[in-house]
Amino acid sequence: MISRENALNILNSTSSTEILENLLDLSKFDNTNNADNTKNTNKVITYSKNAFIPVCTWCRNICGYCTFREENYTLLTKEQMKETLRESDKYNCHEALFTFGENVDENPKIMEELNKMGYGNIVEYLYDIEDWCLNNTDLLPHTNCGILSYEDLKTLREVNASMGLMLENSSSRLCNTVAHKDSMGKLPKTRIEMIENAGKLKIPFTTGILIGIGETKEELVDSLFEINRINEKYGNIQEVIIQNFRAKKGIAMENYPEPTPLEVLKTIIISRMILKDISVQVPPNLNKETGQLLLLAGIDDWGGVSPVTKDFVNPEAPWPEIEELNKFSAELGYTLVERLPVYAKYINNDWLDERIYHKIQEIKRIRN
Repeated sequence: MISRENALNILNSTSSTEILENLLDLSKFDNTNNADNTKNTNKVITYSKNAFIPVCTWCRNICGYCTFREENYTLLTKEQMKETLRESDKYNCHEALFTFGENVDENPKIMEELNKMGYGNIVEYLYDIEDWCLNNTDLLPHTNCGILSYEDLKTLREVNASMGLMLENSSSRLCNTVAHKDSMGKLPKTRIEMIENAGKLKIPFTTGILIGIGETKEELVDSLFEINRINEKYGNIQEVIIQNFRAKKGIAMENYPEPTPLEVLKTIIISRMILKDISVQVPPNLNKETGQLLLLAGIDDWGGVSPVTKDFVNPEAPWPEIEELNKFSAELGYTLVERLPVYAKYINNDWLDERIYHKIQEIKRIRN
């Protein structure tokens, strides 16, 4: 594994020769480091055909870069969610991404609505719709909804193929900046605890970092090493998203600079060197102009792409068409392959609830 010092040297490098040499080194690394993941050696890049279900748009956090949170929130009805899931099933989507703002139960208006529908909290509501999803469609739930307790994770494991939470950054310093000063749920120790709890419960997990939100290069590198530390201990991190900040109108960070394409490229390079057999993903809708270049740096997954729903976290950035993504990949010799929301090495009874495992076998039979 690359050292912290060498990772910082790569991020600080202004030498085009050094950057190209690092790309070449990564190519050699992919040809020799093939213990758990053959995707890169076979020049395969994956994606997940999904449906984005924004269960509730309120959140206790007010992040400086976010447009998802709404004070005048929307709480989707079960029928609204079922309609989207049925439509997505027609398009042969296999991932249902359920998301909502953090700790929405703290909002008394939301609790009143949930109580009227017969639910004691948002997790009960979520469990019910995910249970319906498994019984009535070929979509597999993946939940990403901020901080969850150990018991809530344990409950939702029964109806999820995988779950997720962005670490964003391991530095508590950012909690005193415009990015996170009004976001108590972004305390790194709280997020790390949840990712570790998912590992204790053997939940296949997606996490990631945000770049361009005011972090230092040292904090960026330390965040990647922290993710790797957790995975070496529990083995539950299936993919790491490298998400670049995008300025949007109306956010507190509207006039903040976005990370340059070179900064993103170098971050991908060190991510591949630090994270070893963990898949590295970049959102294609946030990197339309430069996504192909990031393939050269070693990404092996485009993440979720929906033919039915928009990206509710980045509504200004439409998904690419799957045919377009296939063209982008093929021009560099990569084969685009659809995957499930849980990676292949986790599809066994150790990592999945028996119900989820059997559902996946059923989906595979239908596919074949």
